[in-house]
Amino acid sequence: MEVSDEDLVQSARTGDLAAFGLLSERHRAGLRATAIALLGYTAEADDVVQDALLTALQRLPELRKAGAVGPWLKAIVRNNCRAQLRGRRAIPVAEPEPLLPPDQGLVPEQWLERSATSDWVESALASLSAPIREVTLLRYFSGVSSYRQIAALCAIPPETVGSRLRDGRRALARHLRETTEARFGDIAAESASWRRASGQLREAMSAGTFAEVVDDWYHPDASVEVMGLLRGDRKMLLHMVDWTLDYGVTVRLRDATASKDVLIWEADFVNPPSDPEHCPPAMACLFRLDQGRVARMGILYGVERH
Repeated sequence: MEVSDEDLVQSARTGDLAAFGLLSERHRAGLRATAIALLGYTAEADDVVQDALLTALQRLPELRKAGAVGPWLKAIVRNNCRAQLRGRRAIPVAEPEPLLPPDQGLVPEQWLERSATSDWVESALASLSAPIREVTLLRYFSGVSSYRQIAALCAIPPETVGSRLRDGRRALARHLRETTEARFGDIAAESASWRRASGQLREAMSAGTFAEVVDDWYHPDASVEVMGLLRGDRKMLLHMVDWTLDYGVTVRLRDATASKDVLIWEADFVNPPSDPEHCPPAMACLFRLDQGRVARMGILYGVERH
């Protein structure tokens, strides 16, 4: 007897990824037909289907009627197709649907901790190559959403951002099919450890011990890039931090997202009343790690708060 969609959804909600894998394969043909009807026979059709399935994995708690999962999946595909059609331009500025629901009132880390599939997400991200993981984390798990911002942080052309995101979506979909019954607690614990360490580094900035932490955290030859334009080393970073703090500016860490050897910070500047425009309101930092220490740091100012 064939298992119903409703039973598969209920199992997937409890973390049974084999059930979600079966559900995905059951509806894939219909979802692809929906995408082709709107986009034509192009590679984009397969991309939006894969993106829709990844979105659905994160948004299963939102589905009110488990038996209506088919129409719900097709609605996500149609939304992605419409966004894809709107975004057909030389340099796209946004992807179709985010992997995470945009308006739950939670930061990505909190949403992942609520989800029964968080371990799978952590493992799937860790399976990506570092360049692809960087853009995927930035686009789907941070407030740095535009191609231009991501390009500036990663020091790559905007066109490369799009191709790496496509590669990332395909790899994540493949990983889901191949690892539906695995367990990945060690990877999730490692990411949580990096998030805790981010808070400690922020505290060191306020306590005046940032230079000591930099010696411990950063490789001696670590590179620092600001807005994709200014390049320097650890010494330049220390000068920047000292200059900022000496003017009475404080830095408030808003969110930290980590996966294997990639770490993303989002932070707010709190300027003193005497100079409220001294620093832009927000920033993002992208860290590339090597053997547990920072090898490259990218800094982007003026990031929109989310």
